[in-house]
Amino acid sequence: MKNIVKRINVNRRIRAKEVRLIDQDGNQVGVIPFMEALGTAEEQGLDLVEVSPNVSPPVCRIMDYGRYKYQQNKKLQEAKKRQSTSQVKEVKIRPMTGDHDFQVKMRHTKRFLDKGDKVKVTIIFRGRELAHTDLGIAVLKRVTEETSEFAVVELAARREGRIMFMVLAPK
Repeated sequence: MKNIVKRINVNRRIRAKEVRLIDQDGNQVGVIPFMEALGTAEEQGLDLVEVSPNVSPPVCRIMDYGRYKYQQNKKLQEAKKRQSTSQVKEVKIRPMTGDHDFQVKMRHTKRFLDKGDKVKVTIIFRGRELAHTDLGIAVLKRVTEETSEFAVVELAARREGRIMFMVLAPK
């Protein structure tokens, strides 16, 4: 398993003459010389870990560093699991697409939206179809009507060159 936790100064890597020490129970001992704090940690068989290096004097805590690293990795992994990743799926339609093919595309769109993904509906114009962009707008309106009960239009219909598109998001 790869180490996700950032580099933390431990024991002799700490570069301060004095440190604010916190013992393993969480009680604040006070500002003491670094070597004295390190000696206290070694007596207890634990590590001196720099918790907050950006303050003066740096805050150090007596703890088991291996266990601390393990817990930090676990927290990061849990946060990653809870993160929802939604993709943008694309459904391509032509302005003169037949009714059955259109219904097939709508079933795909519904399936993508049910999974929690966003759907980009793209209409591609070829040749002289470009003169009839109103057909493309009509198709996109039909898509909006068909998906209105389970989707929201996130990005309204736009045209860029030979394509026209809109983005749907699940309700």
